[in-house]
Amino acid sequence: MNGTIVIHKLTSLASTYSAAVKKLWDPVWRLLTFSIADDLLYPAKTLSASLEKGMLSVAFGSRFFSQIKIKDIREYTFEEGRYPQAEAFASSLSLAISDLGASKAEITLSIPKAWAVIKTAEFPATVKENLSNVVSYELDRITPFSSENAFYDFKIVGENEGKLTIMVIAAKADMIKPYIEALSEKGIAVSRVTVNLSGIETLCRYIDRKADSVFIEIKKEGYEGALCLNGAITGAVAGNFTSGDEKSRVETIMTGISSLTDTGKKLGKSPQILAILKDKSPALKELLKSEFDQSITFLNETDIKVSLPEKHREIPYAAVGTVLESLWQKANALNLLKKGLHEKPGAPIVLTIILSCALLAMWILYLVAPLRVEENRIQEIDNQIMLRKEEVKKVEALKKEIEALNAEIATINDFKGKKRMALNILKELTSILPRTAWLSRVRTTDVTVELEGYAASATGILSKLEASPYFEKAEFASPTFRDTRMNADRFNIRLAIEGVKKEDLQEGTEEDEEEE
Repeated sequence: MNGTIVIHKLTSLASTYSAAVKKLWDPVWRLLTFSIADDLLYPAKTLSASLEKGMLSVAFGSRFFSQIKIKDIREYTFEEGRYPQAEAFASSLSLAISDLGASKAEITLSIPKAWAVIKTAEFPATVKENLSNVVSYELDRITPFSSENAFYDFKIVGENEGKLTIMVIAAKADMIKPYIEALSEKGIAVSRVTVNLSGIETLCRYIDRKADSVFIEIKKEGYEGALCLNGAITGAVAGNFTSGDEKSRVETIMTGISSLTDTGKKLGKSPQILAILKDKSPALKELLKSEFDQSITFLNETDIKVSLPEKHREIPYAAVGTVLESLWQKANALNLLKKGLHEKPGAPIVLTIILSCALLAMWILYLVAPLRVEENRIQEIDNQIMLRKEEVKKVEALKKEIEALNAEIATINDFKGKKRMALNILKELTSILPRTAWLSRVRTTDVTVELEGYAASATGILSKLEASPYFEKAEFASPTFRDTRMNADRFNIRLAIEGVKKEDLQEGTEEDEEEE
């Protein structure tokens, strides 16, 4: 009993000291890793162009000393119910850039949710270091698009029990390229492509710094909604109204939003509900407030905590949110043009380097005197090295020739014998296994090959392996079972290499020994 009390006291003491050390170290680390390109100092400008049916919304914003300001807003109308054509879009955006004086600003294109697919997927945590390549390879399984014909990006939204949960946004490249090319013809380069919902999610998070929310945008013809957890969109719904009756419209909205809130509750979250009411019906608004169990916050009645131009009353929330994505460091913004390639930023250590240089200079001064004493000795050694330099070169040339001959001999020895090359075996497996199968482990010996992995149907693989000229006696080394998370059969197959016997291997070994 006394031992338990002592251990408890020691643990508490260690925890207290650890917290105190961390509290002292954090400011020091922030100072040492402070960057002159930090949001606190580095100014930036960005212009976002948000595509919607019948409208193009443009917002021009800037950041200085971490203060974000929307300098001006423009809206251009087109044929109602249709997205603007690429040429008309490029002309309007070019006019906006000229009017706003934003020729040096980064351009962000925000596409409609209808053009994009938002999905969540799970992967083993072991692929975290190579996640970009894994997502590229698995994109056609997660979304309707392949990595070659899509613009896409992803972010990690959770990690639990050896599993990574990621959110992927993808859009067909052919839908976006005409707009980018039309802008390019006018000398306008697009730096980033995102989705309207992503910009609004950032705006909602910027307003009250909460990472969990349900967003809904209500229009005359229908609605769109999204569930945002941990700073990422984890679910989306959309629907059209079949009746002009406001009560039925509210019921339609509640059905979609309830599915999102229920998903959040299952994950132990209580997301707030934020809404944009583009339909100005007061009755619809009151019905929404009364029918929902949870309170609803309307963005057009809320301070969005962003400096806006006074003359502009109607706020294009998607365009403003996209500006925040580009300028707010905590936004963790996505860029579909990157195709999932995420560069790891190095720690900014400019101040650390300056301090280190100062210490190094002081240390050098301390060492100057002994270095002067040894200077003559070093000079004499250099002279001796110069005298023998030619001889050393000849010796090095002979060593290189010996290494080259040894390498050739090793290569020849590797090709001796009757063993099948592992490279040929791997090449054969790559060619015969179906695209729905993937291997997690391959083990080869002199006479056998063992495979472990996943496939849509494990039994169909045996016949393909038996038909190969490289293998025979394909059989399951252990029972297969269905992995529900991977939606695939997990298998363990043992193969015999065709035409290779243990007796042959022993004879080849004995012949090698006799030759020696």
